[in-house]
Amino acid sequence: MTARGWFLFSLMGVVWGIPYLMIKVAVDAPLSPSTVVFTRCALGAVLLLPFALRQGGLAGTLRTHWRPMLAFACIEIIVPWFTLTDAERHLSSSTAGLLIAGVPIVGVLMARFFGETERLGARRVAGLTLGLAGVTVLTVPHLTGGDARSLAEVLLTVLGYATAPLIAARYLKDVPTLQLTAPCLALAAIVYAPAAALTWPSSVPSPQVLTSLAGLGVICTAVAFVAFLELIKEVGPTRSTVITYVNPAVAVAAGALFLGESLTVGIGVAFTLILAGSVLATAGPGGSGGPGGSSGPGEPVRSAVSGGPMGSAVSGGSAGLGEPVGP
Repeated sequence: MTARGWFLFSLMGVVWGIPYLMIKVAVDAPLSPSTVVFTRCALGAVLLLPFALRQGGLAGTLRTHWRPMLAFACIEIIVPWFTLTDAERHLSSSTAGLLIAGVPIVGVLMARFFGETERLGARRVAGLTLGLAGVTVLTVPHLTGGDARSLAEVLLTVLGYATAPLIAARYLKDVPTLQLTAPCLALAAIVYAPAAALTWPSSVPSPQVLTSLAGLGVICTAVAFVAFLELIKEVGPTRSTVITYVNPAVAVAAGALFLGESLTVGIGVAFTLILAGSVLATAGPGGSGGPGGSSGPGEPVRSAVSGGPMGSAVSGGSAGLGEPVGP
């Protein structure tokens, strides 16, 4: 991999590992989940819509693909961003980040409902088992009171993140990246605008909270989206998905460094099991889920590794709609 490729890879490893920290700062302010989601979506849409319009043909794309685009927006952005944000009112950013790392494991299972007939094999079954064990280690201490609800919300987020790329890969192959992402963000902003207006803070939030909101919208959505596309062009779609295995480590480290979240033995064990399970469960036949791993029938599943708010398409490029674009 070139120096530019390593730079982009390192950048994305950090950029998609810190949203959990920024969300935690915002909801602890406290800002309502609706306000956080609206602000992030609105900023992302404002920055990306001009580029989508400049490409031309956006209206035609919407007329032709509005049904699967609507489903994708709901399952990948509108519902998961709210449930994840609401969950972080009770869960640490570290816990949320690690649970989201289970997306590829759920993606392997969900692919079976989308016509994926590839035999799982012993390696992938072992990965599913390890990942499930990791999730169990992480969640058992939180199965009480408000934590139980938050865990359910994160699991709903995981389900959405795992399913939406499969929808995109099947029904939105021909939609250019920006013409998928920008309208979906705009729709999400419109949906949450009324609730955000009703719960808008009566006073200006602290500089720390404003910085977190700006970071979510500008860095973790718009800038990250552009950088990820460049990473795909530089290193290819298979290697680019390996950032998924870096993001949870960044989430845990950021939570410990900036929010004083504890690093327990349980978190360490869960991290190891979930990440090992994700690598094994998303490996193609005869290949691995890591850099240079083989691409095959399981590629749409491996693309679901993201845990991110959007799947991306590179029109005419090497990456399909199933490629992840951030948490």
